[in-house]
Amino acid sequence: MGYKEAYAAANEEVQERYDLVIERIRELREEHQVPETYWHYFRRLADLFVLVDEALKKEETGALDHRDIFECEEMSWQFYYELQEGNYDRSYANPKVAQELLGEEFGQLLCFLYTELRAAVPYAYEGRKRDITILCELFVQVYNCFESEEGADKKEIGQIIYWFFHDYSEVFVTQSVREMLDPSLDFFTKIVMESDLTDLSYLYRYGEYISSSELQVAEYLNSLPEEQIQAMADTYTEGYRIGFEVTGKDLGKKKTVDVRYPIGFERMVRAAIKNFEKMGLQPVIYRDSINSMGNRGNGRKGCYAKSVNRQFDYDHKSDRAFYLDKAFVERRLEVLRTAYEKYKDLAAVYAGPAVIETFGETPFQPVNKPEAINYTEKQQELNVYQANESAQIMNRYIRGEERSFTIIAYPIPAIGRDFKEIFARTVEINTLDYMRYRTMQQKMIDVLDHADHVCVKGKGRNHTDLTIKIHPLTDPEHQTAFENCVADVNIPVGEVFTSPVLAGTNGTLHVTKVFLNEFGYEHLTLTFTDGRITDYNCSNYASAEENKKLIHENLLKHHETLPMGEFAIGTNTTAYRMARDFDIADKLPILIAEKTGPHFAVGDTCYSHAEDTAVYNPDGKEIIARDNEVSLLRKEDPSKAYLNCHTDITIPYDELDSIVAVGADGTQYPIILDGRFVVPGTEELNIPLE
Repeated sequence: MGYKEAYAAANEEVQERYDLVIERIRELREEHQVPETYWHYFRRLADLFVLVDEALKKEETGALDHRDIFECEEMSWQFYYELQEGNYDRSYANPKVAQELLGEEFGQLLCFLYTELRAAVPYAYEGRKRDITILCELFVQVYNCFESEEGADKKEIGQIIYWFFHDYSEVFVTQSVREMLDPSLDFFTKIVMESDLTDLSYLYRYGEYISSSELQVAEYLNSLPEEQIQAMADTYTEGYRIGFEVTGKDLGKKKTVDVRYPIGFERMVRAAIKNFEKMGLQPVIYRDSINSMGNRGNGRKGCYAKSVNRQFDYDHKSDRAFYLDKAFVERRLEVLRTAYEKYKDLAAVYAGPAVIETFGETPFQPVNKPEAINYTEKQQELNVYQANESAQIMNRYIRGEERSFTIIAYPIPAIGRDFKEIFARTVEINTLDYMRYRTMQQKMIDVLDHADHVCVKGKGRNHTDLTIKIHPLTDPEHQTAFENCVADVNIPVGEVFTSPVLAGTNGTLHVTKVFLNEFGYEHLTLTFTDGRITDYNCSNYASAEENKKLIHENLLKHHETLPMGEFAIGTNTTAYRMARDFDIADKLPILIAEKTGPHFAVGDTCYSHAEDTAVYNPDGKEIIARDNEVSLLRKEDPSKAYLNCHTDITIPYDELDSIVAVGADGTQYPIILDGRFVVPGTEELNIPLE
């Protein structure tokens, strides 16, 4: 059974409803029954749904699969032109514009509705008539409120929207769980495996906004020899396999792999899927979230294209605030439990995500618009609660000690004119000889294991001054505090890391410029007291309030504080040299950036949900630093043990003065001095730094 068969019953069930509601939408385009202030708004949405209907009919007849690239481009432009940067200042999807045109009473609410209903566009490309019907009915219901002689009532419309999400949470949540677990939903797999990848019109079959970036990446990958594509795929899939091997997990028990990639990389993904199939794994591919229920605009998962407009994403990242309350959260969690129970057999054979990331976009500094909806303090607490509870539910069915992952990253053309050269250098970095690094990193670990604590100091404009408390070893012959990380789950090679003891971990972490989760930060400063953030700031905005808000929402993820979940020393000086040669340090993804200097993760430890699974270094020693004072709370109250975030912040070598391990007796064991590695046997790492 494929995706068409999977959706057939639900589509047939709503056919009569769909015919009635789409006909009503066609009719209202010719009516003038609502006040003039709102007429153009509803007409624009009605026109959108008519275009969606036309696309849906083409999907049903197979015509979407037989369009030339010019027809594809025209159709895509019709759906996405108003969100593009040059047009966004005239779009109802812009909170500022909506409030100016529709008034303060309804502007914000109708802007939210406008954005939410746009989910119908990708639904049409997948043939999901049921989901389109639901959205059409919501649109007509709200339109009817404005038709009333008494005039529209904001409270009534708010209730319509609230109960829409409450009542249909079963549909949305159940579908999202199934999408992550069920390989029979093969819409995306078919695009990857069956398309003629030399004809770039295939990119438009996703129903996403296709920019020059996706076109250029696909064209570039088409120009590479087959052996290079295969080598890229092999690095990616072999990292995934090794991730199971080094942690002692049985890959043979699993049947599906969660393949996540940016559109344009299909040639590599096709080769990777063939590799996974040889391992006995079927691909599961799903779309990045397109509605507020799935937390649209808050990070990338699944299969996705370059954002049509990052400011648009930022403007709508808190859209759930329109309906988020305790009752809704509890309803959603109830549905989530039911969905995982329904698909528990699929969950049991889910192996985990295999992720391809990209880098190269200019760091984004958002504009904070007062017209955009924001979470209240209570709603922020509910978001944290929901994330924690959702993670616990998932981990009951997809056990952390049985799954793994891998992540690899490549540049996109936005990185600049040296794109091809940077891409080639990145491939080299991703395939470095991990055995050489393993040997050098082990020499470093042998010294670090003498530490009671480690002192890290910045130099020049970098004001870092940190003391990191290290887990004591009760049996040094058989135990270690640091993992020797090579090219498995986190590609490329190059770091040693530990989960610090929080008590005794104190000081200031400062980075002059860093790119984290699509946001650029200037002079990011975090203060730690007993391992927890007690103060934070940056210099992005003139206002301290705006700076703190940026960090609180996007780095702390609405938590009042986060612990230091990881301390690591990156050893991939080759990657650092690439960044310096091409002046792209501020564009490197966390995945690579974390290997280019010492880094500190805020949030969960690296062993989140798998703390009780023994992990060993290649030398046979058990890594005992898998917990901290927060994660240990799982034994009493799991809801307090996990933060469901983990963000690495790296100090580049040129901002680093020293890293010195200090024994319990005060003996100093230098690891890095004046930005250079000094442990005997690690001097080779300094060559790219010269």
